[in-house]
Amino acid sequence: MAKKNAPSAKMSLTVERVQTGIRIEKRILKILKALAEYHDFTLGDLLEGMILHNFEGKTPFGQDSLKIIAELKRIYKFDLDATASHRLSEN
Repeated sequence: MAKKNAPSAKMSLTVERVQTGIRIEKRILKILKALAEYHDFTLGDLLEGMILHNFEGKTPFGQDSLKIIAELKRIYKFDLDATASHRLSEN
């Protein structure tokens, strides 16, 4: 059931987007780009959706997407988990 004041999923919302340059771990980016392509999203749309879900304490991915992510992690030899998030350094 939708929240009383929540916008309809079909209603378009106008926002201002900005171009940004961020640095991100290479394999994370590969996985995100592949996942966005799989869902026919832009990378920016995927990231916005993930962030909006996380801001509400919700998981952005269902079981099907999690299976795809697991396969992409295997393909890109991705061995990091959430515990690594504040310990990453560059060569």
